[in-house]
Amino acid sequence: MHRSIGIIAIGLFLFYGCKTTAPSHETAAPIQAKEEMAKELPVQPIPNLPNAAEAYYSPDGKRFICNAKVSEDDKVHHVYTANIDGTDIRRINHQGEDACSYYFPSGDKLIWTSTRDYPDMPVGDWSRPTDYPKGAELYTSDLNGKNVVRLTHNKYYDAEVSVSPDGEWILFTRQIDGKMDLWKMKSDGTGEHQITFTEDWQEGGSFYLPDSKTILYRAWKKEYDDARRIPMTIFTINHDGSGLKQITFEDDETNWAPHPGPDGTHFVFVKMLPPHNFEIYLMNIETGNQTRLTNHDAFDGFPVLSPDGNSLLFSSSRNAKPGDRSLSLFIMDIRSLME
Repeated sequence: MHRSIGIIAIGLFLFYGCKTTAPSHETAAPIQAKEEMAKELPVQPIPNLPNAAEAYYSPDGKRFICNAKVSEDDKVHHVYTANIDGTDIRRINHQGEDACSYYFPSGDKLIWTSTRDYPDMPVGDWSRPTDYPKGAELYTSDLNGKNVVRLTHNKYYDAEVSVSPDGEWILFTRQIDGKMDLWKMKSDGTGEHQITFTEDWQEGGSFYLPDSKTILYRAWKKEYDDARRIPMTIFTINHDGSGLKQITFEDDETNWAPHPGPDGTHFVFVKMLPPHNFEIYLMNIETGNQTRLTNHDAFDGFPVLSPDGNSLLFSSSRNAKPGDRSLSLFIMDIRSLME
């Protein structure tokens, strides 16, 4: 799942928090006082996708791609796209089990993670780093799920995928022998290159900033892999592996699922408030100022800012019935914050 731990069910979210201070790296100024909203800005549910999560906007902001169960034969989550109003729903893949997905900035191609070519391998668990699905490979397709091209061939966990704004690079997380690192490859799948080489940290949920050179991501200490509560920290790094900077500094808190805004200065992320309340925040990379965007007892996560920076797309359990942990998609109008 993208963003982060790579999951799509709340079971994943209950892999509670991950954050920490960083290894030897350059640090920024401490976070300043947080601005908390007493109320939420206007929020609207996206209809027709009652079981969907981890959605990402198309480059023009008119559609999104997500993981969902929509068709009657969806025993597991598959990749879907839809208009932002919940119409014109299209299933992109129906084989295996799918996870993270993303649009190419050209708007005419998709990239997604699937176990479709390994039906006989153990299913694994997208919410447990010690049991991530093997054979989770990366694929591209057109907007209708046709012309599928497989990019990776290794039976590892290759997931948490995104594409640089200039369309030159594919960014993803690879797990080898329990170690997770950031990798990149050219947009055609050639030239695989490992970015991080840390022994103690598990990196993932990465996205390029608008400059297509700086990467925003989250990491946790490997010692917490199967702990119930894991501190997570947000960092930036250059895509050549240099310039590591720590962005969040609450060592014992969960700062998770960062996604950059179009201005290159702001990003959204998830913070777990005591005892286990996942809320979405907006943060200024330059000043460290944080603004709370959601204020609800339900799970709110996987936040994404629209290409024009005016809307927040996120996943939430706020409309679920008692005892139901399924997620659905919502949009928040944040124009008043960005003016």
